[in-house]
Amino acid sequence: MHVKRYHLSAAVTLALNFVGASANAAEIFALKSSTFEDGKMMPKKVAGSKEILPSNPNCIGDNVSPQLSWNSVPEGTKSFAILMTDPEGRGGAGVTHWVAYGIAASLTGFAEGEVSKLSDKYVAGKNIFGTGFFGGPCTPPNVMPHHYTFVLIATDLDSKELPPDLTKDELIARIAPPAPAVSRAKGVAGIVGLFVNPGTPK
Repeated sequence: MHVKRYHLSAAVTLALNFVGASANAAEIFALKSSTFEDGKMMPKKVAGSKEILPSNPNCIGDNVSPQLSWNSVPEGTKSFAILMTDPEGRGGAGVTHWVAYGIAASLTGFAEGEVSKLSDKYVAGKNIFGTGFFGGPCTPPNVMPHHYTFVLIATDLDSKELPPDLTKDELIARIAPPAPAVSRAKGVAGIVGLFVNPGTPK
């Protein structure tokens, strides 16, 4: 009987530890997508379209923005900003595909395709194409997959505090200015999607 009690007690302890670990994991500020898995290939539909960039033969998709959602918002958050960049683009100089900010703290995500055009749910910044909405990958052929990085920044900035048309660098300078200025970021979460033209090395 004592043995059974010991095993029962151990099982309860393990269960409580598991629940505690799960609860802690649930509290982490996280960004996710139902369109693709973190670190995995994104579908062809998210690639930039020839309709938007007719002069670029590497734009082979439909420019469908991926679904994005987040949870466990950091305390003190007043608005969010999102950046999508390709660090391998332009020979390693990087390409900014989307800059959005002034996203209300009450918002928990964007539906698939929702930010393929301008939206009143965010203040539009300026990407490398000169537009304020999502610009999908236009990866050149015969290269390794590029890492398209989505970064969600929780800030203590009011949703209408920043002007439109800020570039990535201008936005970062407002959110996280050089020391000794205080950062306006309350937390950061990210997700990475890979993309490459079909038929090229993976």
